[in-house]
Amino acid sequence: MRQPDIEIYLKDASQQAMTEWLSEAIGPCSEWQQRGQTYKCHAGDVPVTWLPKAVGKWHSLLLESDATPWADDVACAEAAFAALGVEVRCAPGGWSEEQGEENADLWIKVNAEGTQEFIWQTD
Repeated sequence: MRQPDIEIYLKDASQQAMTEWLSEAIGPCSEWQQRGQTYKCHAGDVPVTWLPKAVGKWHSLLLESDATPWADDVACAEAAFAALGVEVRCAPGGWSEEQGEENADLWIKVNAEGTQEFIWQTD
């Protein structure tokens, strides 16, 4: 099932490299507009939010649309790793507070060792 939006976390990725990747994968990126700590643009018709150092050295990339080349966060994370060569993390699927805290720390990481689940305690 296609997710309504996509959010991934990239380690030490430059905003410039990520912008070039999005331009190739989705469509040309508009000029970045800084709003507080976040940056916003459009890649093609997809609204994009970039939050540098959202969690330590991890930058958050939010694609606010279901009209991306990827059905879910994991597919996007795998594509980002292939294009950028940096470790990428994401939630294993949609999660909401109603699901409880039990799986809140369960994440997927994509790196040179492949795609695997792990516990990421971000607190």
